[in-house]
Amino acid sequence: MYISVIGTGYVGLVTGTCFAEFGVDVTCIDKDPGKIEDLRKGIIPIYEPGLEELVKKNIKDGRLHFTTEIGEGVRQSLVVFISVGTPPRGDGSADLQFVEEVAKSIAENMDSYKVIVNKSTVPVGTGARISEIISRSRPDLEFDVASNPEFLREGSAIEDSMRPDRIVIGVESEQAKAILRDLYRPLYLIETPFVFTNIPTAELIKYASNAFLATKVSFINEMANICERINGDVHVVAKGMGLDGRIGSKFLHAGPGYGGSCFPKDTNALVNIAQELGEPTRIVEAVIKVNENQKLKAFEKVKSAAGGSLQGKTVALLGLAFKPNTDDFRDAPAEVVVKGIIREGGAVRAYDPAAMEQARQALGEKGIVYCKDAYEAVEGADLMAVITEWNQFRLLNLERCRSLLKDPVLVDLRNVYEPATARKLGFEYSCVGRN
Repeated sequence: MYISVIGTGYVGLVTGTCFAEFGVDVTCIDKDPGKIEDLRKGIIPIYEPGLEELVKKNIKDGRLHFTTEIGEGVRQSLVVFISVGTPPRGDGSADLQFVEEVAKSIAENMDSYKVIVNKSTVPVGTGARISEIISRSRPDLEFDVASNPEFLREGSAIEDSMRPDRIVIGVESEQAKAILRDLYRPLYLIETPFVFTNIPTAELIKYASNAFLATKVSFINEMANICERINGDVHVVAKGMGLDGRIGSKFLHAGPGYGGSCFPKDTNALVNIAQELGEPTRIVEAVIKVNENQKLKAFEKVKSAAGGSLQGKTVALLGLAFKPNTDDFRDAPAEVVVKGIIREGGAVRAYDPAAMEQARQALGEKGIVYCKDAYEAVEGADLMAVITEWNQFRLLNLERCRSLLKDPVLVDLRNVYEPATARKLGFEYSCVGRN
């Protein structure tokens, strides 16, 4: 089977590469010539553990190809995946212009039956819109549209593709269902659960899943704030909750709030979809507000640790990406913290193992020094704050950090360290939901 994947962003590149690893002949298509040239050389534009090696391996084995020619990819493929961006508009709704442009291009280049699979995260009804666009342009050809939402975690995308929790496929015809079942046959061998449904339901499953996970994050952050008032320990609260099989332990980790490319965009889009349908999502609306407030609380913790004023103070900020093992700075809590520090007259010395360039593009240079490692960031600062739980920050030499700081002040926004241990080393220590 030959397939093509249109869009070589995070989802498209991972999807195409993993299908190639399964033995499928894959052509990845993008309109950016420079990006395609780099990909042909095995140079990838994102930070994702294991992806570069897998791209190079499958290029060498002749199963993974890159081109700017959409016609070439569409004509030779039975299955065409749409994996382009759906950025948020000002009102929170998803912008579908790229999806619609791709649908038009597919229609212009089709010469036989195809299954067009939407992999992008899109509002309910987008599958019908794609079908309408193609039908209007090519009434002479048969085709099927399907929805196959992705559930990739940044930093674990290869594992999530090769050994997913489930595969969701929305289809309207038995022929498309059979073709996609055959394409995903390697996952049947490892007994991956498959959910076959109609297209609108598949489209909603993606939004519902991310909104629910975001709800767990905001919920445990509210519990953490209560813990701080009652001398409680949110770690123990989360453990006590998570041992209940109906709840589970995942995503019950208190911190400065969620960020990244999925949760903020998808929760806002779901609210917008629901409002258009006349069925407001009160819980999701609250989740968004709680998360915005949690980012502000993170900044206030840093300000409080600085003695209530950041004027003339320098903060060593360890971590910029919204989570470890990614370079994604979109909607990261660090952005709120950095901007708050600078707005109130402070300065930042920052370090992140992967997201330095992305942060630099978003934040600029004013008031920020981008450092080569954690210890350079800490040197000469008035206090230090851990905002992304990279593994290398879990085992910092805290005695060395204390000696490099002007004052031994540590704000642990990810609860990386044990409070008693940090205080025993002489730190004035604060965290999230623990005392």
